Amino acid sequence: MGNLNYRVVVFFFAFIFGIVFSIPSLTQSFSNDTNQTKSDSSGKKITLGLDLQGGLHMLLSVKKEIALESKLKSIGTSVKYMLEKEDLVFDNLKIDNSQVTFELLDNDDLPKVDKFLVEDFKNVTVTKSKISEGTGYALSLSEALKKETEETAINQAVDTIRNRLNDTGLAEPTVAKQGTDKILVEVPGVKTAEQEQHIRMLISKPAHLQMMSVDEDRANRVYSMTEEEARQYGDVIFPDVDNKEQKYLLYSVPILDGSMLTDAKVGHNQKTNRPEIDFTLNAQGSKIFGDFTEHNVGKRMAVVLDNVVYTAPVIQTRIGGGRVQITGNFKEKEAADIAIILRSGSLLAPVQVEEKRSVGPSLGADNIKASSIALAVGFFLVILFMVAYYGMAGVIANFALIANLFLILAVMSLAGATLTLPGMAGIVLTVGMAVDANVIINERIRELLHQGSSITKAIEQGYNNAFTAIWDANVTTLIASVVLYFYGTGPIKGFAITISIGILASMLTAILGTHGIYQWILPKIDKNKLGFWFGIKKEKGAK
Repeated sequence: MGNLNYRVVVFFFAFIFGIVFSIPSLTQSFSNDTNQTKSDSSGKKITLGLDLQGGLHMLLSVKKEIALESKLKSIGTSVKYMLEKEDLVFDNLKIDNSQVTFELLDNDDLPKVDKFLVEDFKNVTVTKSKISEGTGYALSLSEALKKETEETAINQAVDTIRNRLNDTGLAEPTVAKQGTDKILVEVPGVKTAEQEQHIRMLISKPAHLQMMSVDEDRANRVYSMTEEEARQYGDVIFPDVDNKEQKYLLYSVPILDGSMLTDAKVGHNQKTNRPEIDFTLNAQGSKIFGDFTEHNVGKRMAVVLDNVVYTAPVIQTRIGGGRVQITGNFKEKEAADIAIILRSGSLLAPVQVEEKRSVGPSLGADNIKASSIALAVGFFLVILFMVAYYGMAGVIANFALIANLFLILAVMSLAGATLTLPGMAGIVLTVGMAVDANVIINERIRELLHQGSSITKAIEQGYNNAFTAIWDANVTTLIASVVLYFYGTGPIKGFAITISIGILASMLTAILGTHGIYQWILPKIDKNKLGFWFGIKKEKGAK
């Protein structure tokens, strides 16, 4: 045998690497537990996609009208902050009839108000009117801002839902925009009604957090007041989380909202040890919160989540630091879910299910069986052909092909990739592409041997001549795969991933690996037995 060369060392190292890191995926029993975390022992295994292990498929739409209402509330909160920041005298700040309205009581402050409205509220339509004590302002959304808000609501919903599902450790959920106004959600491994209900709660809960002032002047009239009457005063009526009969009269313009939240986690009350949700505000939210509590000692402030009051304590002193707690009769899991939802971001508008279907595990098992048979049959036929046509050169090519498959599985396992049905099709296709490189190389070697070249020269020039064709074909396919990955969704991405990994692995095994093996066994290749080594039926003057 010849001396070991770096090509052989790299090839065998890659082969062992592929075997070691693909074994967990080949021997695993895929769990049905959708709450399995990515950090556990299955973190280095391939995850089966929806079409292979079953799961939940949903098509969602966003309630755009709610998004517009949320945008108005956000504008109202910002206007209130700017007016108070500039120490301007105003009254009757409220949201009514798709407008944010307020009254400026000192006309000398008109330039200041007009300036910050122009600078900070672009695409907001502002109208002014004279009133007895000053100037009335009405802010409404322009058509351009309405369209922008609706598009933002959909894009934000995609990101928020994806973050929520990822934070729970679910196995590679797919969340993607479908068309212009729909959202596709696919979660593999959902088998029971309880799991489905949990997923739907995570997806659909708006998690709209607001800190709101209690209207102390009219609070005692809340039980006799109608919603319409409350709106006339710029108020809203929300129920208590534990007792729906208990109601709160709150100013409709929030003190601040969940957009100023930076973190949320589960804590425990020091006295009762009950779960609570601790959240942290950003710098702007901390200042607003601190200033409000300083100027409203003795009054109540409500913590509102999705239009339900969780707590409404009396402010005892200024609260700085931007740390707030939501208390209630939480169960541990409920508190953890709410913390995840708050941390992942609120939905600008609620989503509703337009279409839902469950893919059963039996269908996934059938897909796995059919795909595995296709892969096995294709692999066997390729191996048989290579040995029959190319002799020992075919055996070497098959050895590289096996290494290629192990490398694909190993890389996908380490990356925690999801294997879908198109992904398995990609593996089958990769088998053909990988052996194609060896076919080109072997044909170039045989041509040179037929021309009378020596075995050493035929091998070296055969690889040199084949390299350009192999490189061009693989690079163009790789470019197409990258484009598919970035512009495709769900299963298309899975197909692109397996093809890309397979191409890179075949470059290593076919070009580098087999070349090194030939150099290693070169002294053993008998020029009088070219039929055995290269499948040449009629030997021609090999030197």
